[in-house]
Amino acid sequence: MPMAPAYKRILLKVSGEVLAGDQSFGIEPEFLHSVAQQIADAAKAGSQIAIVIGAGNIFRGMAVAAGGTDRVTADMMGMLGTVINSLALSNAISRQGVKSRVFSALNMPSVADSFTARAAKAALEEGFVVVCAGGTGNPFFTTDTAAALKAIELDCDVLLKGTKVDGVYSADPMKVPGATRYDTVTYDEVIGQDLRVMDTAAFALARDNGLPIIVYALNDKEGLAGVLSGRARSTRVGKPG
Repeated sequence: MPMAPAYKRILLKVSGEVLAGDQSFGIEPEFLHSVAQQIADAAKAGSQIAIVIGAGNIFRGMAVAAGGTDRVTADMMGMLGTVINSLALSNAISRQGVKSRVFSALNMPSVADSFTARAAKAALEEGFVVVCAGGTGNPFFTTDTAAALKAIELDCDVLLKGTKVDGVYSADPMKVPGATRYDTVTYDEVIGQDLRVMDTAAFALARDNGLPIIVYALNDKEGLAGVLSGRARSTRVGKPG
């Protein structure tokens, strides 16, 4: 008899950059398939899964804004990039035999369902993997903040942050080889030490609402199931003790 999942309902935050795989831009089909397979396997095991995905593989709004483009326009362009990624991931999940629906914070009914917490929670209860596109629908907020917000709105038990590294480090391990990896860390330590895995607004939202965060490497050989079972290397961000 299979074990019950450690968390019944999860919000998975996927960085857009990781979908590019070994490429510097776009979506690498093999990596997209791998991520979709992990998600489908976890859904089949009994987890209810909502997803927020970034757009760093397509568009970096803040970088473009720094180059002179109006910040609001740049952020809206970034939100549209998340819609592209969300459609691609949702379709890949469906090809694994798991139902999936895209809900968008931006009103585009010919492309995706408009997001409401009530409709998205109903879809989760019906066995759909819910992919939330368009960030928060507002400029000046990152998809990290959107992930924390959606996790709280959808009554998720945990927020999983899938990145290129296997947890929270004292410094960027790609630039500082001797950086220390934490097994556990508190919200206040993350904010106070400026450990830049998610932005401060996202961590503050999680802290104020008691939402635990698990940071792991999206390409870990144990996959999403390994994270949920505790087999994969990761860092848990939460309350002290």
